[in-house]
Amino acid sequence: MNNNKWNSTVQARDAATATLPAPTPATNDAAFDGLRYRPTLRPGPRLAPAPVAKPASPDAGPNPAIQAVHDAVQETSRWVRPLQQEMGRVIVGQKNLIDRLLIALVTNGHVLLEGVPGLAKTLSLKTLAGGVSLKFQRLQFTPDMLPADIVGTMIYNPQDGGFRTRHGPIFSNLILADEINRAPAKVQSALLEAMQERQVTIGETTYELPNPFLVLATQNPLEQEGTYPLPEAQVDRFMMKVIIGYPDRAEERAILDVMATSEPSLSVQPVVSVEEIERARRVVNTIYVDDKIKDYIVGLVLATRNPKAAGLDLNGYIQTGASPRATINLRSPRARPRSSTAAVT
Repeated sequence: MNNNKWNSTVQARDAATATLPAPTPATNDAAFDGLRYRPTLRPGPRLAPAPVAKPASPDAGPNPAIQAVHDAVQETSRWVRPLQQEMGRVIVGQKNLIDRLLIALVTNGHVLLEGVPGLAKTLSLKTLAGGVSLKFQRLQFTPDMLPADIVGTMIYNPQDGGFRTRHGPIFSNLILADEINRAPAKVQSALLEAMQERQVTIGETTYELPNPFLVLATQNPLEQEGTYPLPEAQVDRFMMKVIIGYPDRAEERAILDVMATSEPSLSVQPVVSVEEIERARRVVNTIYVDDKIKDYIVGLVLATRNPKAAGLDLNGYIQTGASPRATINLRSPRARPRSSTAAVT
């Protein structure tokens, strides 16, 4: 302090500081930041620049594990672009819809499509089924359907006096549940076991469904007459709900040019096999997800269950929080459950 009395710059600074009013208590974060102490920068000795890290030697190469996963992704995803192009021959626009259908195909998750009539919901799912070498069944849901029309039933055989099992159309790889909300609750509930456990129970026997198994459903949000809202237990089993909007002007004109004929070209060629899909799924399971992303996913799901604890005012927007299925679907593809027994009593 004794040396500062001969320094006019320091004396002027100290005099100005002494005349400043006393700071008021901070009431929020912005006020606290304004009162935070910031030291005065003083010229000092020039420091030598920090050494620049030298790039790794070309002989060392990239991380072997990461490079192996990268190469596996490139190798097992060669069919994605051809399938997109094949579907694009029929579906005009709707790139986001096609991408989400392929995500569901790779991650083994069910998809619910919702949109007004005429937006190619059914055509998109049929085109996807035509581009893959899988068994496909379309189910037109109606109010007079029975659960046996989907999963099958036991048929009496008068010749030997016994019963034999007749499998329903659900024993396929891709199930198109068209206008799923037109069937009553007892028919919709027939899909619950199949969608979650990839199996169905007929009589006293449980049968495993083929692999892969996906339910691709559509529903119309406009008409409420003759429809039955999906139960929450079934909605929760869908990995994604895709809202389909109207095409833009250019896409609308392209649809007019392609479809405004008595014989539109709707045929597609299979470009991907079951084995290729299985290999892609195994590679997806090996992709690393950091713990910070996992914690973020858990935080998102917990915020839907107790928004106030997360500092969110969502009163009236959330009726029921997300279930653990949401956490699993956000993190990784759903693993195919294996039944430990073939029959139940």
